[in-house]
Amino acid sequence: MEGLKPFLQGLMPDNRTAALLTGAACGVGAVVVVVQRISSHQKTMDKIQRARNRRTESLDQAEQAVLRYKASHPTTDTAHILTLSLSELTKQLQKGALTPDEVLYSYMEKTLHVNKKLNCCTGILLECFDQLKTLPSNKEGLLYGVPVSIKENIEYKNYDSSCGLVVYLDQPAEKDSVLVEVLKRQGAIPFVKTNIPQGLLSYDCSNPIYGQTLNPHNLQKTSGGSSGGEGALLGGGGSLLGLGSDVGGSIRIPSSFCGVCGFKPTTGRLSSQGVKPVYRGQKAVLSSPGPLAKDVDSLALCMQALLCDHLFSRDPTIPPIPFNLQIYQSSKPLRIGYVESDGYSQPSPSMARGIREVKALLEQAGHTLVPYSPLKVSYVLHELIIRGIFADGETSLLQKMEGGPVDSSLKTQVFPYTFPTWLKKTLSLLLKPLSPRASAVFSSLCGVGSVPDLWAQHAAVEDYIQETIAYWKRCNIDVLLCPMLGPAYNFLYCGKVTSVLSYTILYNLLNFPAGVVPVSTVTVKDEEELKHYTGCYQDHWDKVFKQAVSGGEGLPVAVQCVALPWQDELCLRFMKEVEQLVKHSRK
Repeated sequence: MEGLKPFLQGLMPDNRTAALLTGAACGVGAVVVVVQRISSHQKTMDKIQRARNRRTESLDQAEQAVLRYKASHPTTDTAHILTLSLSELTKQLQKGALTPDEVLYSYMEKTLHVNKKLNCCTGILLECFDQLKTLPSNKEGLLYGVPVSIKENIEYKNYDSSCGLVVYLDQPAEKDSVLVEVLKRQGAIPFVKTNIPQGLLSYDCSNPIYGQTLNPHNLQKTSGGSSGGEGALLGGGGSLLGLGSDVGGSIRIPSSFCGVCGFKPTTGRLSSQGVKPVYRGQKAVLSSPGPLAKDVDSLALCMQALLCDHLFSRDPTIPPIPFNLQIYQSSKPLRIGYVESDGYSQPSPSMARGIREVKALLEQAGHTLVPYSPLKVSYVLHELIIRGIFADGETSLLQKMEGGPVDSSLKTQVFPYTFPTWLKKTLSLLLKPLSPRASAVFSSLCGVGSVPDLWAQHAAVEDYIQETIAYWKRCNIDVLLCPMLGPAYNFLYCGKVTSVLSYTILYNLLNFPAGVVPVSTVTVKDEEELKHYTGCYQDHWDKVFKQAVSGGEGLPVAVQCVALPWQDELCLRFMKEVEQLVKHSRK
């Protein structure tokens, strides 16, 4: 062994050589890491560019198709077609006074114009031109010949449903979603996909692939989200019926911001097969697909068309309950609960005025209005909603966002998600005396600690639903009138103030159907009152909310209508009542 020692020592480098070799190895390693990052970044940018090119190509092809059609059909009265309501349009199509070609090309032309202004489309569904040739000659279907826009995450064969994430690009759907199948069976023509926020995570509408969608009423405001492209396209007149999805207000917020009607049905009433989430398995706060439209009758007709035998056979998990027209058309006086504030987020002046004015109209019409206060909103928002959505400590979400840039509208919101659990807990402790809401949010972002904790959290959600239903019955109310988030925000604020989502996301947790009806516009007086807005907590979020909604004069103001689970027709009937009373009061 002693004889081996000099030999082994001869193989070993001296200290200086060892240091040089170590340094060289580190240098090579660093270069490899940099090269890999550059390569990964380049691949990301290539995927984004391909998606943008596909969009541009589809828009160009659609524009050429419209020009060819107009040249061969110079007498088509596009302006008249665009003024028709959905019910009027379907009657004209059924009678043969209008053809599906005239309607599709009129709306396609308008969509292309609106998109240039608002950036609301992620691509034209070029198959719509072929679908025109295969429509049944007997004009079957409640939506025969009606062009329908669909949110980007609703799957359509051979098109991406990226949810605004690079990781989902270049993965075209292998088949249509069930809802798209049913729309086609009912004679509708899906013709365009619309923009969404990155990861469907925000109630803004911007992502690194397709960019920021603008508000049709004010180009300095957001359209809302996550069905923001739908809200903008409808509000701009490029569509008269669209499909979105809602997990925290994602149909209702853009409807409010853009001045259209939107409806979130009871989860399970419509099929979610092929409606792509960012990640699956989250069961605390439920998502639901639903329609957006120019008026409530259009929402009801869409629900009636979708709730058909074809839907029930294609997705047997959906209870075979057709749309109940008798309930929707009822004129029986209602006993209506009304919410002025949930005690967690103070409504903006225009939100509060909308409730006061609609309450007065309903009382004048013979309905009974009783005050209602949602139960334990602070506890529910932090412990059941935020902790439920992020039960895994944001791990799944962050994995899906890896490899792509974070959109500027989301950076403030996403940054705390990246903190380690110990830091979130520390910040929660330090912030408790200074900002109770921020402290509770950091605690909630830690998620749940174990499977038994997750089960306990789900049990707490079930208990809260039963507690709320019992309270509802004690109040002896049929439906609920609530403030609706608005007016439309200035850019880059949605990610900074998530506290006000208490007004919408509560009804996803409860799984109550909820819809939005525009009732007014922001006045000069509303803007004056906003200067004195302090909020419920006088904290950072209250100050940011005030900044977010400032400069809203002339923007739409909406209210929210809510009913108990599976009473979707009653909710729509209440929405129709509000819509008609507001319309008559304006006259």
